[in-house]
This record gives sequence, C-alpha cells and structure tokens, in this order.
Amino acid sequence: MKTLVDIDEEILRKAMKVAEVETKKEAITLALQELIKSRLRLKLRGLAGSGLLDTRLLDLKKSRNRRRGLHGRIRKELQ
Repeated sequence: MKTLVDIDEEILRKAMKVAEVETKKEAITLALQELIKSRLRLKLRGLAGSGLLDTRLLDLKKSRNRRRGLHGRIRKELQ
C-alpha cells in the first residue's frame, strides 16, 4: 500500500544510519515494528505480579538493566 507521509528528512537519515538500512521503506518498517514491540513490552510489564504471567518484577528489572547496558554501548559506538 502506498501512503504519502511528510517525514523530517534529518530524522529519517539518522534512523537509516542507526538501523543500518539502505532504504527509507526499510527504516520506516523497522521503526513501526520496534514501536509495536515496545508497546507490547509495556503492556506485559503492567501484567507483572497480576498472576497472569509467571514473571516476577525482579526478572523484568534485570532484563531491562541488561538491555540498557547494551543500548548504551551501541550509542557510544555510533557517536
């Protein structure tokens, strides 16, 4: 499906560089996929301790800390 969208070129250029993709379409598709994953993670976090998931809050915090460390190292490499 084709859609006309006005996107800031500088932001798109940075996104393409960070994502290491060649096309605008790839960058936008990846960004939408990451948005979906992020929002689903937030919903899952909200279920912690509800009994619906067998995951403890401590486990989620450990996972988040590992992810933050990885993201920090990636950011330093890209600068």
